[in-house]
Amino acid sequence: MRLYDCDQCGQSIHFDNRICVNCGHRLAFIPERMAMHALRDEGNGLWHLGAEPSYAVRLCANAADDICNWTIPPEGSETFCVSCRHNRLVPDTTTQEGLSQFRRISQAQRHLFYSLLKWDLPRTTRAEDPQGGLVFDFLVDEIKPDGTVVPAMTGHEDGLIAIRAAEANDATREQIRVSMNEPYRTMLGHFRHETGHYIWDKLVRDRGRLAPFRSAFGDERLDYAEALRRNYENGPPVDWQEHFISTYAATHPWEDFAECFAHYLHIVDTLETARAFGMGTDPWGHSDLSSEVAFNPYRARDAAQLVEAWIPFSVAMNAVHRSMGVPDLYPFILTPTVVAKLEFIHGLVHGQH
Repeated sequence: MRLYDCDQCGQSIHFDNRICVNCGHRLAFIPERMAMHALRDEGNGLWHLGAEPSYAVRLCANAADDICNWTIPPEGSETFCVSCRHNRLVPDTTTQEGLSQFRRISQAQRHLFYSLLKWDLPRTTRAEDPQGGLVFDFLVDEIKPDGTVVPAMTGHEDGLIAIRAAEANDATREQIRVSMNEPYRTMLGHFRHETGHYIWDKLVRDRGRLAPFRSAFGDERLDYAEALRRNYENGPPVDWQEHFISTYAATHPWEDFAECFAHYLHIVDTLETARAFGMGTDPWGHSDLSSEVAFNPYRARDAAQLVEAWIPFSVAMNAVHRSMGVPDLYPFILTPTVVAKLEFIHGLVHGQH
């Protein structure tokens, strides 16, 4: 994620900001420009760029509850931004808990859509593609009459992504992460992983790229239910770390792809953030851990270029996290086999396959 400047006063601003702390202008992200801008309220639901009065926008309907800070063009009947319009079931915003959940969920969702827009990846709505358009259901847990809680399930099927809304709560999500012995679990991670399944449908299955996919990830025709059962009963292969980014990736080629897609986005977007802040590593006496993001990660020539910058940076950030007594930022190992899978995904998102 890059840094932005308030185009009214020059103050540094961030992707999720709503108000400039220096000049007080309303801030919003304009997807058509992929940039943050200061706005002036002109009435009638229209806002104009403070630095370009002829350019008008409307706020996403979810801005009314301070859920979204994106805009939509002034013309047309659409009331939700290009991210929020994919939502079907959302938390109850008339309750404080539901409103808090939706705000956290939306923040992660907008970070996902930032990447989808940067690469112009498929993102048709259900209105555009009733059978396979991308749509999100943020599901609440079921409470039985005896008080038993039945957790909602996170998953994907034919473009429909279900995400358990309760995981917007840090305590709930951390409890699940620990119980499942996962090194990493975030709302943004859920969005990136589950959207990876949708991207597989659109860019691999629907575009006839199954042969190269199978060469990199294996045969997806393996029985999925049986693969999951075997994983939960027996655990991952002993040598899983040599071939997979995570234990879950080892269950089935579909999950391997979704995990690698998520990690590709993790790496690219975090490197863009590091570049925006001018961050680099140059430890004295440890030249092998030197790194500088002197390129645009979203336009990297290949996955190897990303990994070369990422490994020293992630090692340094892990060390910083340990100095604060918190878990590693990136507790994963990128083996040559995993890098080859990231290379396949790099080719997909850049249209090289």
